[in-house]
Amino acid sequence: MTKSAAATAWLGQRVLPVLVVMAGVVVFWYLGAWGMNARMAIERVLEPAGNPWNWSDLAQAAWGLERPVLPAPHQVALDFWSGWVDWPLDSPRSLWFHVVVTGETTLVGFVLGTALGFVLAVLIVHSRTLEKALLPWIVASQSIPVLAIAPIVLVILGSLGLEGLAPKAVIAMYLSFFPVTVAMVQGLRSPQVIETEMMHTYAASRWQALWLLRLPAALPFLFPALRVGIAASLVGAMVAELPTGAQAGLGARLLTGSYYGNTLGIWSALVTSALLGLLLSSSVALVERWALRHRQAR
Repeated sequence: MTKSAAATAWLGQRVLPVLVVMAGVVVFWYLGAWGMNARMAIERVLEPAGNPWNWSDLAQAAWGLERPVLPAPHQVALDFWSGWVDWPLDSPRSLWFHVVVTGETTLVGFVLGTALGFVLAVLIVHSRTLEKALLPWIVASQSIPVLAIAPIVLVILGSLGLEGLAPKAVIAMYLSFFPVTVAMVQGLRSPQVIETEMMHTYAASRWQALWLLRLPAALPFLFPALRVGIAASLVGAMVAELPTGAQAGLGARLLTGSYYGNTLGIWSALVTSALLGLLLSSSVALVERWALRHRQAR
């Protein structure tokens, strides 16, 4: 197969389906915006003008409202672009400003959650007693809604004098440690019996077996969990900005938009959070590719 044929086949198999789905989403989005905004467009734009109007006029009015129920895709795109380029970096209207705040909380919470999940997994793998004592509570912890946990964390850490980043990072950690813990327990137990017996034959200590055998074997289990964990940490960071009364961050921007009926701001913040999550997850995937390649080389 020639390079041009291979490129054409790749485009047909990978790119074309994505474009078709995106086109379908955009079409249905415009139709939804037209239907949900039609009454408001008639009452606020067309009828006060006092001129005859048709379906084309209704569509233009519905897709051009300042505060629509459901903004049209082009309105979201324009507001999204304006949030990146039209405001100073330290302005509350700048998306850069909010992304930096939420991104910092996400990364700190992710690092703390990964560390906590790793420590818990090591303890569970090396102690049956701790497994029976910890694992049920770890699983049960995920049944508590994060919105119920957030005020408690805020009050407790606030009484200890910890404010600002700390409460939000702890809430992000709460969501991100669970997938790491479960995956690492499975990964650390993945070596075969013959491999563990060989480590005993060489009189390796538990820490040597952990470093030389269990950790390398756990890498294929760890990185998928890290991708889930960093996405969960982003969700936790945004949710944590709601009850903490944060003035900055994508969660705070969503809350402000809901207060003032700024649906365009809400949607641009949602798009930004989705892109930020994609960027963070892709970064973990790149590290995964490098680590697994390095592991195979060894």
